[in-house]
Amino acid sequence: MRMLGIDPGLRITGYGCIDGDPEAPSLIEAGVFRLGKPRRPGVASEAVPDLADASAVSARLAELDEDLRALIDRVKPQAAAVEAVFAHYKHPATAIIMGHARGVILLAIRQAGLRLIELKPNEIKKSITGNGHADKHQMQRAIQLHFNLAEPPSPPDIADAIAIALCAARRAARQQQLGSQATLLPARTRRCLRMLPAVP
Repeated sequence: MRMLGIDPGLRITGYGCIDGDPEAPSLIEAGVFRLGKPRRPGVASEAVPDLADASAVSARLAELDEDLRALIDRVKPQAAAVEAVFAHYKHPATAIIMGHARGVILLAIRQAGLRLIELKPNEIKKSITGNGHADKHQMQRAIQLHFNLAEPPSPPDIADAIAIALCAARRAARQQQLGSQATLLPARTRRCLRMLPAVP
């Protein structure tokens, strides 16, 4: 399965696309969308806009939508994965701002007809490093080693997006394996399995 992982943000959105066996996948493409970048030479960058300003936010959302749709057309994934909303009690506004970007991303995924997988941050970290509280550097290093890269992906948003794709691919493979095994079980057991929550 070709899986696209997306790490949402209104300044930088990371993405990573992998293909093949989730235990030994190929890295197809990875990078970031730097939102608010100047569109024409000589035009000042909106590097630090006021994100409380609806006009600035809407401009970035339109840019994110355009960039993401072009990416989906280019890499042609079969599924896409996004990190679940995480709100820190000290920074509630961050979750609201992230929610805007996630909304655009979820809409683009839906309109492209892709399967959507949503993952919790701790699940991603544990899947990649074995530690549900791994820091950015640990995630970058783990992705570097897994894909045998010359250096850790930078900025960290790239490593996070690749990690999201890899974790989602592993989950999808486990669910597919469980599904194929379940067809060999008695009907009553299959009904019970369908009632269980998804395997994280």
